[in-house]
Amino acid sequence: MDIYRVIIAPHITEKANAQKDSHNQFTFKVHKKANKVEIRRAVEILFKTKVLDVKTQNIIGKKRRVGRNIGKRPDWKKATVTLVPGKHIEFFEGM
Repeated sequence: MDIYRVIIAPHITEKANAQKDSHNQFTFKVHKKANKVEIRRAVEILFKTKVLDVKTQNIIGKKRRVGRNIGKRPDWKKATVTLVPGKHIEFFEGM
């Protein structure tokens, strides 16, 4: 898979910011069919850093009801990437 299609967006939450500061972990929304090897390669090439570990989760979209209509939010995949101590991603520095 093309490395530019693997990482969709950074996933910025309070928990992600706490993990970034304390454990040097960064969270991304990734393509549903991307595996850990592709995610590791994409982060290392795009952000020019060294990855220590990759953990992934498949997030199931919640069912929502508006009036009598029932819908569903989309399913997506989340990747938490741990960097080697001393490395960082400059994109997240101002957050």
